[in-house]
Amino acid sequence: MTQATLAGAAPAPARMSAQAPVHKSASGVDLARIRYGAGLIVAAFALLGVVVGVAVSQFSTASDVTAVVGSVTTVVGTIIGAFFGVQAGAAGKEAAEAGRAKAEAGRAQAENAARVALAHLEPAAATAVMKLL
Repeated sequence: MTQATLAGAAPAPARMSAQAPVHKSASGVDLARIRYGAGLIVAAFALLGVVVGVAVSQFSTASDVTAVVGSVTTVVGTIIGAFFGVQAGAAGKEAAEAGRAKAEAGRAQAENAARVALAHLEPAAATAVMKLL
């Protein structure tokens, strides 16, 4: 192995340091998700309170109130469930991407170690090892 071959492994640490700021901004994204989720839940409860109040004042039978409140809670529950489902999927995707980045960094480090080890071998022995790989 030549020095030029060993120099090809140098960008691996630079890639790892470039990924660190992305990880820091991910916590900001998580905080935004929590804020939006909390706001959504508060707004949903406020809406349901208004609907119950209007339904009780407008309808005299319990079945009418139940029908109105039930139809609104179905829609609100579906929207909130979809929001949190998308958020859970996005968090899972971020975790998978972080795992992939860590695996790629480990692979680059292993390749660098193999290049360094091969550089210390005799050229004939290094060629034989490279044929096995």
